[in-house]
Amino acid sequence: MNAGQTNSATELAPVCMVRRTLDNLPEFALPARWSVRWYQPGDETSWFRIQQAAERQHEITPGLFRRQFGQDERLLGERQCYLLDPDNQPAGTATAWFDDDFEGGQWGRVHWVAILPEHQGQGLGSPLMIAVCRRLRELGYDRAFLRTAANRIPAIRLYLRLGFEPHPRNAEEERLWPQILARLGCAG
Repeated sequence: MNAGQTNSATELAPVCMVRRTLDNLPEFALPARWSVRWYQPGDETSWFRIQQAAERQHEITPGLFRRQFGQDERLLGERQCYLLDPDNQPAGTATAWFDDDFEGGQWGRVHWVAILPEHQGQGLGSPLMIAVCRRLRELGYDRAFLRTAANRIPAIRLYLRLGFEPHPRNAEEERLWPQILARLGCAG
């Protein structure tokens, strides 16, 4: 197997990325008539619909939302972002979550990022990600991390462009990152 190839197990392998500072976040404007808003009661239905349509690797079940985010609607209202299409319908979501013990400290976590397939590739991921990173900053986090899969090359390209960098946590990720970067045409 050469550096640009991966096997199916490798394709699904989790990888971690970090943004060591949430200062100097880039600016990205949404297209005309698109907007973002934060969680409102009942949005779990939209989250489920978006994740189920966009997620190809994990089974998205109706109970997953509560297992991931709990019941605290106030907390969700501060942290879960929805990208709204020109008809004011949720078309994407990402969450400004947290981890009080990532790498031995408190980090913001960019969690469950998804955009409906029919809207992917239209430059919507950048403003959605920046909205979540700005919210993490507002909530007092000075750094953030995310987890994704090795085969999510377009997402990894977006994260790199937004200042996230590879953060291998084990030997498997150490081995994977040069392959991922080679697929992206980056020096490893």
